[in-house]
Amino acid sequence: MIRLHRPACPNPIALRANYKNSENKAALEGASNGKCMYCESHVSHVYFGDVEHIKPKAENRFPHLEFEWSNLGFCCARCNNAKKDQFDENCPLIDPYSEDPSEHLIAFGTIMRHKAGSERGAITIITTDLNRAELIERRAMRLADLQHALDACYRTSNVALQNILLHALEAESDSSKEFSLFSAALMAANK
Repeated sequence: MIRLHRPACPNPIALRANYKNSENKAALEGASNGKCMYCESHVSHVYFGDVEHIKPKAENRFPHLEFEWSNLGFCCARCNNAKKDQFDENCPLIDPYSEDPSEHLIAFGTIMRHKAGSERGAITIITTDLNRAELIERRAMRLADLQHALDACYRTSNVALQNILLHALEAESDSSKEFSLFSAALMAANK
């Protein structure tokens, strides 16, 4: 999970009646680079993506926030379904649109870990199932590809070529890339 920036609502009039309005959904999807706000998986190549309520809109929870722009994000079905209507106001899930998840979470190999003492990090990982087997497998594939490229880069004796390749590989941890938190951790460990 990485820090995201929610843009201004492009169509506030439509938001009043339809939080899933296509124009508004596209803005949220763009803000997350087409990735799930929780697990960083690219969403649209396998699913339409959900407009997710950070605080659940359920009748007995936060129905007054159903059409509140600051309560919406772009999410994959797996994280959305895992989360359901779970939300504890005393220990809320991390909202990557309004805070920096790196204060609570770290990438450790292919596993998402919470920082020591961060209950919010722990509850976010558990509630959205950020270490489900399929995610770990996809992260492992991504990191293996990146590690192979790093190995090849460091095997070359041409310093100029090595610098060009390293620069290109550093771009793989850009926020637009799938699992960028994990890629950035691998790149940092190899410096």
